[in-house]
Formats: sequence, C-alpha cells, structure tokens
Amino acid sequence: MEIIDQPEHLEPFFGATLVATMGALHQGHAALIHDAKSRGLPVLVTVFVNPTQFGPTEDFSRYPRTFDSDFKLAQAAGATALFVPTVEAIYPHGVAAAAAEAAAWDLPNVATAPQLEDAFRPGHFGGVCQVVARLFDLCRPSLACFGEKDFQQLRVISEMVEQCRGRWSHLRIIPCPTVRDSDGLALSSRNRYLDASQRSSALAISRALNAAAIDTVARSGGAAAEVRMRQTLAEAGLKTQYAAIRDAQTLMPITVHTTHARAVIAAMLGAVRLIDNVAISLDGDE
Repeated sequence: MEIIDQPEHLEPFFGATLVATMGALHQGHAALIHDAKSRGLPVLVTVFVNPTQFGPTEDFSRYPRTFDSDFKLAQAAGATALFVPTVEAIYPHGVAAAAAEAAAWDLPNVATAPQLEDAFRPGHFGGVCQVVARLFDLCRPSLACFGEKDFQQLRVISEMVEQCRGRWSHLRIIPCPTVRDSDGLALSSRNRYLDASQRSSALAISRALNAAAIDTVARSGGAAAEVRMRQTLAEAGLKTQYAAIRDAQTLMPITVHTTHARAVIAAMLGAVRLIDNVAISLDGDE
C-alpha cells in the first residue's frame, strides 16, 4: 500500500474509490474499505483530522491520532493507497482563512434540519462540506463510500454533490451500512473513551432505536416513539440531545406522505458524545 502526503502525487489514483476518514480507524472503517474494494477500482483512503469541523467547545487536539494502527488496518482491508495530507496541503491559505470560508459555506437544506446536528454543533457541517469538497477536488474519485452511521452527514454530502454536479460530474456517493459490535453498539472512534460501565449504558442507544423501529406510533407522526426513545436513554443515564423520527430524504419531521424514515439519536454519556440511527419503513415494506 502506497503512502501519499503531497497532492501532486495523487494523479495515478484519479478515478479511484475514495474512503475519507479522520483516522482512528476501526472495523467500521475496514468495512467501508472492503465495500470500496468490491467496486473494482483502486481504493484511496484519506486520513486527515479536519480542524474546521470542530466547534469552540470541542477539543481538536484530543482527537486520537493513531497512524501506525491506521496504516495496518487500511492495508489489511485492501486499500491501494493512503493519503495523509498536512493541514497546509488541504488549506494552503491557513486555518483561519479556511475557518472563515467554512462558516460561509452554502449548505444543503438537510444540514440545517431543525434540532439535529446543527442545533448542537453549529458550524460543523460547514467544515465537513469544506474538507470533503477539498478532498474531492484533490483526489478526483469516481466513487466515494460514506457510512450510514453518521446519517445526516451522509445526506449532507450526497446533497452537496448534487448541488455541485457540474464540479463533480461523474462522482457517485455510495452509502454503506452501519457496522455494529456483537452487543449492538455502533462502532465509533469515540467508543474508546467509554469504560466498561459506560459501554453497558451506551447499549441503551440501540435499544431505543430498535424500539422506535417497531413502534407503530411512528406511523402517526413519531411523537410517542420519540418520547419512548428519550425515556430509554434517560433510564440508562444518557443525556439526550436529540431523539427524533425524520424523513430519510429531507430529515424534516415525517408527514403522512413519508414512506421511509430514520430514527436518529445523539446523546451524551459523561463527556462522550454518541450518535446512531436506524431505518424505519412506514409503508409496510421492510
């Protein structure tokens, strides 16, 4: 597996399948790489901890940097190359200028869906769109794989590509299913911060989502299912930021016309923020 740290060395991998990450790779990322490899193109994995998507109360310096283990996992999963750019390579005009640009980003509507990520991490999606667009411009992929675990991010990136179809005319976004541990907890780089007791408590998230997915009241607006999710989280000691049933396409509250929805959760367990989601079909289809 080749390691690339300068954008000018990316040309041999133009047209590849991209897996964009911030490192701290785990088996969820390995599944993304496996899916990317199955597409029949070279697989380019990027590792870049993006400073412009961290809010003022979020600790950019605390985010784990684990290059050696990232390299081994990406190689074992079948990546063709690993792009590990410097901040200067991504933001040649400096982080301050980049942050100002991110704050002014023309976001898709799904980024500002009420009472989801934007309500708790203002400015986050500006940084996400900025860095992903920069990676698309530098790497010029044909396909890009993103996990469904961060479902709103997936929808934001998909809509951004559609809005900028002239810029990335042949790029296709590939959604990849959430990978879970055997106990149902969604794999996340943040799980490493949970002690044994907290990890047990965190399972309330998947329990809450599963309850919402089979709760027939979700079909009549989702309010009762949302209350049930919040209760499940509170009983386990989690502080809910949001627990909502949303239209899977628009991320707005569901209506009588919604056929496919998502139950989405963000909750704090101590100092650790965890997110997850599950698909809900409202038209009787599985």
